[in-house]
Amino acid sequence: MSCIKIRLITDADIPAAIDLLTGGYGSGRPRSFWEDIFSCLSHRLLPAEELPRYGYVIDSDGELVGILLLIFSTVWENGKAKIRCNGLGLYVDPAFRMCAPQLIKKASDFKEATVLNLTPAKNTFRMIEALSYVRYCGGLFASIPLLGRASREAPARVVDVHTKLDVRLDPHDRDLLLEHADCGCISLWCITPQDAYPFVFRIRQFSRIPCAQLVYCRSVDDFVRFARPIGLFLARHTWHVVVLLDANGPIDGLVGKYFPGKANRYFRGSDRPRLGDLAYTEIALFDIGP
Repeated sequence: MSCIKIRLITDADIPAAIDLLTGGYGSGRPRSFWEDIFSCLSHRLLPAEELPRYGYVIDSDGELVGILLLIFSTVWENGKAKIRCNGLGLYVDPAFRMCAPQLIKKASDFKEATVLNLTPAKNTFRMIEALSYVRYCGGLFASIPLLGRASREAPARVVDVHTKLDVRLDPHDRDLLLEHADCGCISLWCITPQDAYPFVFRIRQFSRIPCAQLVYCRSVDDFVRFARPIGLFLARHTWHVVVLLDANGPIDGLVGKYFPGKANRYFRGSDRPRLGDLAYTEIALFDIGP
């Protein structure tokens, strides 16, 4: 009888873990894709030393037959640090699928963390809901920010995160923007006489249409408020005029179309995620998912 156990991923597991993921996900995510992810995870700062750096595997007599990759991050809300855990990749060999729920539950071992499942396969919805995950987002809104309402305030200035500014910046916002820029995102400040508002976008395609996906802002209301200057910046610098936002329906103040069922996002924990915050997730850091 084989000995099956769920344990932490170690550095020594990485080659076999990449083999498992490459075979499980197929040609859509080649070996180099997973190599880049493990390289990134190996260098990221963890919120606490006891947290997993990579995630967990199912080990059957020394052979890896299942894997759950996790991203642990510190997020800041109103000056308070909170821990977020985001599932990055999940694959279990068909012969061991009965162990999948136990593997997924490992993400919930850390009670102080809010656990996200942002890109679940449709056939896993019932399983993750049975594990007490709650859906907080059910669709995407494709907006054309250039057609948004004109603000009655003084014109806002939109600049790249690397622009030197003489205004006070929140250091947590600055660190978030810089890390995401290093991962290929478009990180911007929207400057007003009163404040500097952070925004992060990931360039991708939606239904074969090139667009920018909003992956971070303090509030969706901020994006609505500054839609026109942000839209103008994106159109000038990236040639993208469509911006995708997580949504549960049409967004007042934006011109566009709502697509239900295109982004089913789940969480487990006491802190319900807010729309407009996909920071430090597989969507933002690795361009995975809708």
